[in-house]
Amino acid sequence: MKLDVIGFGALNLDRLYRVTRIAGAGEEGYITRDTESSGGSAANTIVGLARLGVNVGCIGKLARDREGRRLLRDLVKEKVNVNGVVVSEDGASGVVFCFVDEGGERTMYVRPGVNNELTHQEVDVDYGRNTQFLHLSSFISEKPFEAQQELLNACDDVHVSLDPGMYYATKGVQALRPILKWCYTVFPNEREVKLLTGEEYLKGARVLLREGAQIVAVKLGAKGCYVTDGVEEHLIDAYEAKVVDTTGAGDAFCAGFLYGLLKGKDLYTCGKLGNYVASRKIGIDGARDGLPNRSDLPSHLR
Repeated sequence: MKLDVIGFGALNLDRLYRVTRIAGAGEEGYITRDTESSGGSAANTIVGLARLGVNVGCIGKLARDREGRRLLRDLVKEKVNVNGVVVSEDGASGVVFCFVDEGGERTMYVRPGVNNELTHQEVDVDYGRNTQFLHLSSFISEKPFEAQQELLNACDDVHVSLDPGMYYATKGVQALRPILKWCYTVFPNEREVKLLTGEEYLKGARVLLREGAQIVAVKLGAKGCYVTDGVEEHLIDAYEAKVVDTTGAGDAFCAGFLYGLLKGKDLYTCGKLGNYVASRKIGIDGARDGLPNRSDLPSHLR
């Protein structure tokens, strides 16, 4: 069966620490509580789509350790097809240490583990192109970055979406051209589009369109989003929401937006869907617990 969306990115277990403040150099704060949950940017987006009733799959790499078993179990529990997930007999699975302050803002440190070791030889090309959309998120090392490029070269009939994250954004447009030229949709946030293009988001979005993207959706946090296809453009207000934890908010936005594209929604409605799914996520700790089901969507967005 052909899948609707496959996510391809780092798979990480999130260790979330609630802190009184995000401490700078030489400063102190303290931890008020801590939790553990499955994460990884593309995987979070895929889980968000699964809850909206979309048929999804995943490409990534885990180790056969406690963290890896949990990551795999949680994907299966969410009805994600995991036939593209590589399980290593050696090494450690990826872990992200997230520190979230009382206002919901966060900082993260990544221990990538076997994510860094994924090679293009390990990626099942037939699996990766058996989808309508292939959604990419970032890796830290060059091996999996090259594996993504190799897969795209074999997937010319697949719509590609990219959430660059800080790691890919810092590479800049020139280094990302082997991926950007295939992209149907690009999902940077405001800071990432500046890092990628050297421009503020209005001009930066046009740069990404010239690089090959057909749609650019810039995530603006509390300001909502800016979406454009080069013909029309919309600045769409965010939904009001109590901010508990912004971890995974951008991933949730991507899930809502991609759901809209799959359902044939217009550009403005896709942006509204992205904003709505993100607004539901930020009200609850962790990257996934707040992700809504399809029945939770307002009727005009379904």
